[in-house]
Amino acid sequence: MNMNDVADKGLVLLGCGKMGSAMLQGWLADGLPATSVWVQDPFPSDWVKGAGVYLNAALPAAPAIVLVAVKPQMMADALPTLAAMGNGETLFVSVAAGISIATYEDLLGAQTPIVRAMPNTPAAVGKGITAIVANSHAGDAGLDAAEGLLRAVGQVVRLERESQIDAVTGVSGSGPAYVFHMIETLAAAGEAQGLSAELSMALAKATVAGAGALAEAAEENPTQLRENVTSPNGTTQAGLVELMDPADGLPPLMLRTVGAATLRSQELANG
Repeated sequence: MNMNDVADKGLVLLGCGKMGSAMLQGWLADGLPATSVWVQDPFPSDWVKGAGVYLNAALPAAPAIVLVAVKPQMMADALPTLAAMGNGETLFVSVAAGISIATYEDLLGAQTPIVRAMPNTPAAVGKGITAIVANSHAGDAGLDAAEGLLRAVGQVVRLERESQIDAVTGVSGSGPAYVFHMIETLAAAGEAQGLSAELSMALAKATVAGAGALAEAAEENPTQLRENVTSPNGTTQAGLVELMDPADGLPPLMLRTVGAATLRSQELANG
C-alpha cells in the first residue's frame, strides 16, 4: 500500500487532538489530498475545521487505513461505528496507549489487519519516535504502510513482539517528561548557585536541546560525546562524579524510573 492507494481509497482519522493534528499536518504537507481524509472528532480545533478534510461526515465503506488516535477511555464509544470495516482490506493503525492488538481483534474481527504504534509527544514538532508492531494479517505490507504514515512526525522503529511496547512506553513514551524534569532540576540548580530564574532556565533549555541535537547528529555515541567534554580533573568531571554515582546517582534512578513506568504500562494493559 502506498500513498496513492490511501489517496484513492481514503484515510479515516479517529480522534484529532495534538497527536492526530500533527500527523494530519505532516500528511497534507507530503501531498495527501485533504479530500482523501475523513476526521471523526467531537471537539475539532479551528485548524482542523479549516484543513479541507471531511469532518464528522459519513465514512467511506472500505478506506485504505483507519488511524485510531482517540483517548483509550473513548475507545468503546468510537470503535463500534468502525466494526463493519473489520475482517477486510482496511488496515487499522492504533496510536492509543494501552490497547492491545487482541482487544482490537475482539472488537473488529480476528482477520482484521492491525498495527499498534507507540509514538511520543515530540511528534507534535516532527521530532517524535514511534515504535510499531503488527498482527499476522497486517504483516510486512501493513508495517510498511504504517511506517509511511508515521514518518510524517519523526523516526519509526519496528518491534519484534508486542510485549516490548511496555518498555518502549517506559523509555520513549514517558521519556520526554523525564527530560523536561531534567530541565527543571538543572535550572533550579543554577538558581541555587546564584543565577536568576530566567537566565538559569534559558541555559538549561538550550543545553538539553543542544545536547540532544548533537547526540542525534554526531557520529560518536553518547559515551564518547560525554568523554569529549570531560577534561581530567576539570569542572565536568567534578559534576559527573556526583551524577554517575552507582549507588545514588542517575544510573540507579533511571533504572527505577523506566522500570516503574514499564510496570504501570503492563498494569494498565491488563486492566
